[in-house]
Amino acid sequence: METRHITVLKDEAVSALNLHEDSFVVDATLGAGGHSAEILSHLGKKGMLIALDADKEAVRLAEELFAGVETKTQFVNANFKDIDTVLDGLKVDAILADLGWRIEQFAGLAGEKGFSFLKDEPLLMTYGNPEDYPFTAKDIVNEWSLESVANVIKGYGEEKFARRIARAVVEKREESPIETSGQLAEIVRSAVPSFYRFGRIDAATKTFQALRIAVNDELGILEEFIDKSLAGLKPGGRLAIITFNSLEDRIVKKTFRSCKDEGVGELGTKKPIAPSEDEVRHNPRARSAKLRIFIKSETA
Repeated sequence: METRHITVLKDEAVSALNLHEDSFVVDATLGAGGHSAEILSHLGKKGMLIALDADKEAVRLAEELFAGVETKTQFVNANFKDIDTVLDGLKVDAILADLGWRIEQFAGLAGEKGFSFLKDEPLLMTYGNPEDYPFTAKDIVNEWSLESVANVIKGYGEEKFARRIARAVVEKREESPIETSGQLAEIVRSAVPSFYRFGRIDAATKTFQALRIAVNDELGILEEFIDKSLAGLKPGGRLAIITFNSLEDRIVKKTFRSCKDEGVGELGTKKPIAPSEDEVRHNPRARSAKLRIFIKSETA
């Protein structure tokens, strides 16, 4: 499996921020540092970059990678929903969030938490310390009712075979607890029709997405992040968000339009920006990416 992360919509996203040499910018999802590197290439000595990531390793690597840059930088181990706490009343010119996953995480290089259906890891799917979470993916598949498991997979994964998968999960856990990502992936694959099992996308993809979203409350956090980000922007400031599934994009689209109607600002583009054919050809994982931009009113 490819383990080198390729930054998606790098030029388009950073261009959307309308940066100047003295801009104060937040990269709310540092990851492998691709967007941060591009942002820094537009900033001078008077500029400032704050980058956040829930993964301590991502922060450590970024501090090493960008140790010699002239622009002021601050790398913070924090979830992007805590952007208001990190800024602590400061107003910034631009904020970028890339809601995709670093390939290192799916490849198991950022800790064994069961995010990958291609590996056999403990079934956790938590961004941070599992002890800080009310439940993990293991709890969902082993303790929740058939109806609740089906609703999670259907609602957060938009999986058409959600009930069949949930039934297979419940039947399997009655024999013995489901402990790992590998076990779960095989259960999912065995529960769906053969045409679906051997399709272009792994049959376990949507179920794993659903569990990850549920465990980390990703949709609720996204709404919270947008509200806090818009409050943290200077007048005329820009918020750019890259999504990778229809649930996230729907939230960004709806929230941006509501903010426009309320006079908070205006949409940066009428339609989301998608990767070029050339980018998708070189990085197939970019195919579902969508970039939306919001520009805060000068009087807000």
